[in-house]
Amino acid sequence: MFAVVLGAAAGGGFPQWNSYAPACRRARSGDQAARPRTQASIAVSLDGQSWVLLNASPDLRQQIEANPCLHPREGLRSSPIVAVALTGGDVDAIAGLLTLRERQPFAIYGTGRIHDVLDANPIFEVLARDLVVRQPVPLDEPITVAEAADGNRRLTLEFFSVPGKVPLYLELPGAAPPIVEGETVGIAVGDGRRRLYFIPGCAAMTEALARRLSGADLVFFDGTLWTDGEMIRAGLGAKTGARMGHMSVEGPQGTIAAFRSLDVGRKILIHINNSNPVLLDDSPERAIVAAAGWDVAYDGMEVTL
Repeated sequence: MFAVVLGAAAGGGFPQWNSYAPACRRARSGDQAARPRTQASIAVSLDGQSWVLLNASPDLRQQIEANPCLHPREGLRSSPIVAVALTGGDVDAIAGLLTLRERQPFAIYGTGRIHDVLDANPIFEVLARDLVVRQPVPLDEPITVAEAADGNRRLTLEFFSVPGKVPLYLELPGAAPPIVEGETVGIAVGDGRRRLYFIPGCAAMTEALARRLSGADLVFFDGTLWTDGEMIRAGLGAKTGARMGHMSVEGPQGTIAAFRSLDVGRKILIHINNSNPVLLDDSPERAIVAAAGWDVAYDGMEVTL
């Protein structure tokens, strides 16, 4: 099984288009320790021929062009992308679907709630329904999305609920959204031998989630913020990470602590906000996550299981 990181950053990317913060300035200057990153998505494949995207970021066209494995290979129009699986209805997970509008067949997998979001917005009708299959999926039930040419192996996806919140554009004015189950999901990808997890947004580590992840071969996990209040302290916003539906990497309730007792083969932070210093190769925070056994995702990162 193969996985390619198409984008590693949180919404807005790195550098963010309107950010003049020091880290974004370093990224724009060509600093090799501050590599730019597009918005979070990965592609997975059983055989390196047919690919399934996990989320469709607003940067999808750029990501396709940057990764030859996703280029057309035959005829006048074609694509090795056979499906897109969505972890939520946030803009940075679904906006890239509009890039795939050129009458190309593929399937969109997501919970009923995610499909409700797509159905409620007529702009997504540019994805011709006679070619693009919108497939609602149940939670906690593996589904087959691709098979090897010899028929001996299958690529499966399993959607499961993680603590999260409704997309920002669906929040009610003046109301602090509760942390809810069902609005945000993680995706387990399996090939019958290995299993990886893609969880770009998670508000808390629950006992059920810890049990699910224990023994995983690979986990891509929410690395949005280093500390809960970093955006407030930096003057970048008024919301904590918890208010945005994201765990922090650092701290007693953070990601590093939550995974410390879990038996996970490889752990990779993804969906990293431009305010998070782990994006900088030379930061003390990067050294801390490395010492804790974590990798930090970057665009073009390849993993074989």
